[in-house]
Amino acid sequence: MVTDFHTHVYPDKLAERTIEKLKGNAKVVKTFSDGTVRGLLHSMEKGGIERSVILPVATRKDQFDTINRFALEINKTYPQLISFGAIHPDDDDPEEKLRYLKDMGFFGIKIHPDYTNTFIDDERYIRIIRECARLGLLVVSHAGVDPAFEVVHCTPQRARYVLDRVFEETGVKEPFMIFAHLGGMFAHKDVMKYLAGTNCYIDISCSFNEIMEFCETSDEDVAEVIRIHGADRMLFATDSPWNDQNETLEHFRAMSGVSDEEKELILSQNADRLLSRQ
Repeated sequence: MVTDFHTHVYPDKLAERTIEKLKGNAKVVKTFSDGTVRGLLHSMEKGGIERSVILPVATRKDQFDTINRFALEINKTYPQLISFGAIHPDDDDPEEKLRYLKDMGFFGIKIHPDYTNTFIDDERYIRIIRECARLGLLVVSHAGVDPAFEVVHCTPQRARYVLDRVFEETGVKEPFMIFAHLGGMFAHKDVMKYLAGTNCYIDISCSFNEIMEFCETSDEDVAEVIRIHGADRMLFATDSPWNDQNETLEHFRAMSGVSDEEKELILSQNADRLLSRQ
């Protein structure tokens, strides 16, 4: 079962406006679906992807109920879709809210330090990530540059600090953090220095400069990260609707320097293992 571990959707009545706003902010990105659940399902069918993980982002603390209600409805309605939950670093009593997400069957949360104007090693995020470690919730974080922002709030150095600190404070050995965009968009050298080989997962969304205009890393860079970090801790991901699922999947399958066995781990087996923890 091929799993895309990094996608986004929005409620039907908000999708068009949200997509246009995000495109305007980023200035350099295209879209390959309309940002709705229906659009994602059509993209998956076209691309031969059997399961997609949806990663909502809370940009304000008052969005907790509405975003997670929408995510929960997706999980109840579509067996081929798995939506994570969302929480903002300013949320009141994050431990209680994370326990709620765990009780509701969510596998994890998505955080986007740029959209919350909060560095990932800020004490508010440390508090959230530490509790996720204790609860067994996965944490997916945007990593590296986001074209809509000038400040990079999750650098590989800061990500490494978080990994080391949360391990020291919790003793949780099972990797539960997932850093998007090959560990840090526009930060490949620092990814190799600080993150490759550490106790986390890395997704490959927005990592191929041959198919994405806004991307620095080549196929050789992706293969290097897989070799050093380990194929057993890499995840196939597209960041749909910002990349075409079919094109990304075909490109990855045709890559040289990565064995068929490694590709199978990245396309399906690692996701299967992570999504069977509950």
